[in-house]
Amino acid sequence: MSDVDQTLDSVGPRLKLLRARRDVTLADLAEETGISTSTLSRLEAGLRRPTLEQLLPLARAYGVTLDELVAAPPTGDPRINLRPIEGGNGAVVLPLTRRAGGIQAYKFVLPAGDDDAVPELRTHEGYDWAYVLNGTLRLVLGEHDLLLKPGEAAEFDTRTPHWFGATGAGPVEFLSLIGKQGERAHLRAAPGRTHR
Repeated sequence: MSDVDQTLDSVGPRLKLLRARRDVTLADLAEETGISTSTLSRLEAGLRRPTLEQLLPLARAYGVTLDELVAAPPTGDPRINLRPIEGGNGAVVLPLTRRAGGIQAYKFVLPAGDDDAVPELRTHEGYDWAYVLNGTLRLVLGEHDLLLKPGEAAEFDTRTPHWFGATGAGPVEFLSLIGKQGERAHLRAAPGRTHR
């Protein structure tokens, strides 16, 4: 089997994984990309080889490069192609790593928040480490409501209900390493200050 055949055969499972991570139905994806649900299903199952006309809208829908979508072999160029992802409510997320699995690195830029807003706590599998670059990061972690300043870091199991946001004082920039359970960064923040 040639490298091209192997690369194309691996696209289906990657498409299915991306759709599962985004929590999107085949019908929703079909509407967004203009590709029929039956074609999307066959692509994910590996029953059909993708064409460039199908890969381009899929890459756009998932917010990844075409190289990432097909797991193109490395070219030897060490630069990471930073493509910002609009996170909603003015947030911008910059993926800093491009390999599937393992620990993923992101830079988050969040606009100034509303100090009276009620955070929507979320949980998911994994482990998170956050390091504040600029501004003040409000981290609600279970019963703790913390304010992290530049140079401070926090590390936690993401099965604990949590929420990140900026304060009303201004925007915040922070780095986040997100990994599977057990892949910890081994840095811990000093006990934080309670918000309010």
